[in-house]
Amino acid sequence: MPLYVYEVVLPDGTGGERFEHFQKMADASLTTHPETGEPVRRVISEPSAPRAWTDAQGKAATSDANLAAKGFTKYVKTGDGRYEKTAGKGPKQIRRK
Repeated sequence: MPLYVYEVVLPDGTGGERFEHFQKMADASLTTHPETGEPVRRVISEPSAPRAWTDAQGKAATSDANLAAKGFTKYVKTGDGRYEKTAGKGPKQIRRK
């Protein structure tokens, strides 16, 4: 659902407090504030588009510290059938038989 921005219409016709409201695109625009009942109008604002994913963001997201903070355990292969833990909980090494 889209997030719309509304502003309170003051008695002199100028804009007052702004607030955000989730609603379906098919729903009619609000005419009154959901909590106070004051008259409101929808405000046109810039869209919030996601930014491009960068390599630095990818490295930060998969860093050992971030993985451990999210509850994951990371093992790195160190030899034939051997893995050492670099992040998270669990045994320091695991070995394939």
